Amino acid sequence: MNIKVNLYGRDLITTQDWSIEEIEETISLASEFKRKYKDGESIPKLLEDKVFFAIFYAPSTRTRAAFEAGMSLLGGHMAYIDVSTLRVGFGEKVKDVAKMYERYGSGMGVRCLDKAIDYKYGIGRWTVKEYARHAEIPVINMACCTYHPTQAIQDLMTVKEKLGNIRGKKYTIMWAYASRLRGLCSIQAELLIMTRFGMDVILAHPPGFNIDPEIIKIAEENADKSGGSLEITGDLRSAIEGAHAVFPRNWASWELLRVGASRFGVEKELEIHRRYRDWCLTQELVDLMDRSGIVTHVLPVLRGEEASDEVMDGPRSVIYDQAENGLYVKMAILTLTMSEKIYG
Repeated sequence: MNIKVNLYGRDLITTQDWSIEEIEETISLASEFKRKYKDGESIPKLLEDKVFFAIFYAPSTRTRAAFEAGMSLLGGHMAYIDVSTLRVGFGEKVKDVAKMYERYGSGMGVRCLDKAIDYKYGIGRWTVKEYARHAEIPVINMACCTYHPTQAIQDLMTVKEKLGNIRGKKYTIMWAYASRLRGLCSIQAELLIMTRFGMDVILAHPPGFNIDPEIIKIAEENADKSGGSLEITGDLRSAIEGAHAVFPRNWASWELLRVGASRFGVEKELEIHRRYRDWCLTQELVDLMDRSGIVTHVLPVLRGEEASDEVMDGPRSVIYDQAENGLYVKMAILTLTMSEKIYG
């Protein structure tokens, strides 16, 4: 393996932390792992005798499984830590947990978002950064209130696989109706990485569902540098017309995220959502896309709300390929940040 960058010991809090070359090299290594896995070849034990501590404040289906499987395939071990089993809630400082796990293992992941923080924007990001501030081993953000970098990289990998040259291609992120609350991390992670790689990104949402203005500012700067663009609209139909990729997903209103779900009121929020029940990705809307266009989703998809079964199970859907790529991308990130052997 000819690795052109050195990410050993580096944190990954947001994809903005890594250069374009570093992200491309991550995808290249992920693709190599994918080829070996698919062909039944032996995966090199690049993380033999390494331990990765994965601290989950919030539950997970795919992120946990991909990190755990990836560590095993690479010869290492992932220690799954449900934060309710720690003494953090009892009053132990994050610093003390970070410093001890630093001595027990070679890397650490933290997932802190949504219900675990009452949907209050900023707390999850602060928590992940606090671990990174104190730990001398790499800290990987496994999703916080603001970012989901490993998801963004696997989605970029998927879009490149399906669409080829993505520069100038139209990527639509659409708010979609849901009868429960969802946070912003995947939305903002997609916005940041796709604008950085030259896509024409459309963010479509009803009134009140705007996202972090700082993220918008960074995404606009990304687009200026990459030759892409960013447009924000409330016209769903025009946002989907001619799109090469559409990502339908719910997120809570900015007002709720600023103060938290308990203070704002969950039922009040869901009443606002119900005003826009027609914001669902249907086959009729999909038919407006580019002929070669794909439908993406980070999962779990709320079927019948965010999108119809017909769409999610249809020929344009790439959701399972996308989820599978999460395994290879997480393997690549773990290897690049934790393995001395890869650079030998």
